[in-house]
Amino acid sequence: MILQLTIKKAVIVPHLLVDSTGLKFLGEGEWKRKKHQPEYRRQWRKLHIGIDAETLQIRAIQLTTNNVSDSQVLGDLLDQIPQEEQIDSVYTDGAYDTKQCREVIADRQAHAVIPPRKNAKPWKDTKISSLERNELLRTVKRLGRALWKKWSGYHRRSLVETKMHCIKLLGDKLSARHFSSQVNEIHARIAVLNKFTELGRPHTRVVT
Repeated sequence: MILQLTIKKAVIVPHLLVDSTGLKFLGEGEWKRKKHQPEYRRQWRKLHIGIDAETLQIRAIQLTTNNVSDSQVLGDLLDQIPQEEQIDSVYTDGAYDTKQCREVIADRQAHAVIPPRKNAKPWKDTKISSLERNELLRTVKRLGRALWKKWSGYHRRSLVETKMHCIKLLGDKLSARHFSSQVNEIHARIAVLNKFTELGRPHTRVVT
């Protein structure tokens, strides 16, 4: 009897790029004002996404009200990536330079590529994520932000900014009036955009 061993290759997300943007919508009150008055005010939601820098697929998505900060959502975005998938690094902007964000990234055993805020001060606790961030702060102050961004590959974040632009090309406003319907609307847009992205990627194979 011959035993066949199947070795399952680990799935790796080399770089997860995270960003957020605002999407306007007409709430119920605005619909009434639009009907009866010439002027009305739009409300807006915040869209948070995480994309795989290699495949450009949107892997994580969260729609929130506008009073939810970017840093509050990062843990939810990372939870959408299956635990068996290894995340190498997470790229965000300075809005995510918080202890909570760096800790949730460290929990996934990933490397945080987050520029410190302009007025950042050293953190006093001795957690590994805080010590790494303090070392980054010293490096940025010594070498400058431009050199650190070049050295760290921070330019990759332009990919997620481009993806946000693509999402808005499908519509920079939400048509649905209620939050649950708006979530469904966004997921439908993302599914369409991911399909377009997949169709646009070249597929190669070895010919013998």
